[in-house]
Amino acid sequence: MTFSTAKMTLALTAAVTLSACSGIEPQPFSEQALAEQNRADHLAAQQDVDPITGALTLEQAIARALKYNLDRRARMLEEALAFQQFDASRYDMLPKLLAQAGYSSRNNDKISQSRNAEDGSLSQSRFISQDRDHTVSSLGLSWNMLDLGVGYYGARQQADRALIAGEKRRKAMHLLMQDVRTAFWRAVSAQKLEAEVRAATRMAEDALADARQAEAERLRNPLDSLRYQRQVLENLRLLEAIEQELSTAQTELALLINAPLGQTITLAEPAFQLDQRALEVPVAVMEDTALEANADLREAHYNARIAREETRKTLVRLFPSLTFNYGVNYDTDSYLVNRQWNEAGAQLSFNLFNLLSGPSQLKLAEAGVSLADQRRVSMQMAVLAQVHLARQQLVNAQHQFTRADAIWTIDHSISEHMNNREAIQVQSKLDRVANQTTAILSLLRRYQALAQAQTAEARLQATLGVEPQIGSVGDLSLNELVHTLADERGGWQLLAARAAKDAAQ
Repeated sequence: MTFSTAKMTLALTAAVTLSACSGIEPQPFSEQALAEQNRADHLAAQQDVDPITGALTLEQAIARALKYNLDRRARMLEEALAFQQFDASRYDMLPKLLAQAGYSSRNNDKISQSRNAEDGSLSQSRFISQDRDHTVSSLGLSWNMLDLGVGYYGARQQADRALIAGEKRRKAMHLLMQDVRTAFWRAVSAQKLEAEVRAATRMAEDALADARQAEAERLRNPLDSLRYQRQVLENLRLLEAIEQELSTAQTELALLINAPLGQTITLAEPAFQLDQRALEVPVAVMEDTALEANADLREAHYNARIAREETRKTLVRLFPSLTFNYGVNYDTDSYLVNRQWNEAGAQLSFNLFNLLSGPSQLKLAEAGVSLADQRRVSMQMAVLAQVHLARQQLVNAQHQFTRADAIWTIDHSISEHMNNREAIQVQSKLDRVANQTTAILSLLRRYQALAQAQTAEARLQATLGVEPQIGSVGDLSLNELVHTLADERGGWQLLAARAAKDAAQ
């Protein structure tokens, strides 16, 4: 290959490369590609999800959320990814084993001359010292002690990050169970009140139509007719507000348990009684449990340990770098006497600028440790405060439910009396609408108070870090998971047993 030909080849290669780079343009997804991907994602979301058969209980709803909720699946994959990163980080401590192979070609011989050291004259003899075409291959092992130390502490940090991912998954599980409880009771109230709200709404609309007709026909005093219509409209407004509040409950529950949206879910309303076991646990036991098991506080402990490992890693970087090398080489060059050779070596190097930057790097790492410690202390106090607040919120929520239940019992009795009076037609349609609206609103507030009590109990569990011992949801069937949740409801018996043990000691 001549020099001009080589230049032409390089020019063509450069031109092709530049044209390929300049030809890259943004490529938005087509509507068909988006539609196909959306269908595939929808099928993936519903893959391996057992259909709902019969009435759905609270334990089944929580089990379905733990097993099929898409956000929880993402958290579990994040935890798995963190552990995979930890496994990969352990290989950073291994030596580097590098295999190389190359080919060299030139268009003329590599010719060298010698110069006389005394008079500076060039020798008339010329020597060819290398083949025009030859291949080189090598297998080398290199181990840097500095990389070993840095990789060791980096792997320990990655192990703590994997544990942090596990704590985030636990926290997400607590919040998910809390949201499912709230959504379930809202959906139960919507299921319970739907027919009554629609019947009361129809009755109110009929009463409003009758009042307007009476006003048009001047059958009663215009002012009394307007006041009557306003009262009916006020009851309609309350009924519509109730209907709007309950209209989204089914969709929220379906999203949490990964059920098909738009499908009506029949719920089995459990017999609810206030669970006093949570309030029977001493506050001191709750505090100790939260300090041991709260997900946020455990994450703060791991972050503090990561910060300390960073200090050790910074200190290791300040040491000299010692590298050991050993390699096996082979060259097909015919001019070499020894075409195959082994070589070994050791190299010690030190960055002198570390003498200047080292103290600053150590101070920076120590500042990170101080910050992590302070965050842990702050988180500990916040968790203790959350324990007291969550317990008090549970007391308040249970008190509010007791009051709402008593009010609903009275309103229900009043409604029954009014129904008896309706049978003998001694009350007006407005009174019937008002009494029925009041009874519906009272029942709604009872369910709202019930949902708040459930939410408060779940919030206290999340603060304490109390969770059902269910193992891996992937290894359990849905029925097994439901039975496990039913057997370990709340976990308060474990705390009560711990309190009794502490008292005995």
